[in-house]
Amino acid sequence: MSWFIAAFKKYAVFKGRARRKEYWMFTLVVYAIYGVLGGLAVATRMPTLAVGFLIAVLVFALPTWAVTVRRLHDSGLSGWLVFIGLVPTIGFVALTTFCCTKSNEGANKYGPNPKVVPAVA
Repeated sequence: MSWFIAAFKKYAVFKGRARRKEYWMFTLVVYAIYGVLGGLAVATRMPTLAVGFLIAVLVFALPTWAVTVRRLHDSGLSGWLVFIGLVPTIGFVALTTFCCTKSNEGANKYGPNPKVVPAVA
């Protein structure tokens, strides 16, 4: 949960780098929340839960983009590649592949390696 909170604290920070662990833990928690809210909305057919699901999507949109851009930076890629995810199917697969790649050793043009630098809370 600490990785989720750390990523959420940097909800609009598009500079720097994010480790794979930070990205995937954030993504796991967000999709778990989506699954619970969406599943409850479908199962109960309550409009208030559907609205809650839509609010959650809006709340997590900016932090998800930010952590994805930082994750791309960690592997030495441009943050603009986040828009490749808008291409149906192929874009999702490509973006997921980029987010799975190993980070650059040492510093790159986006900052120092987050595995080496102690996290600042």
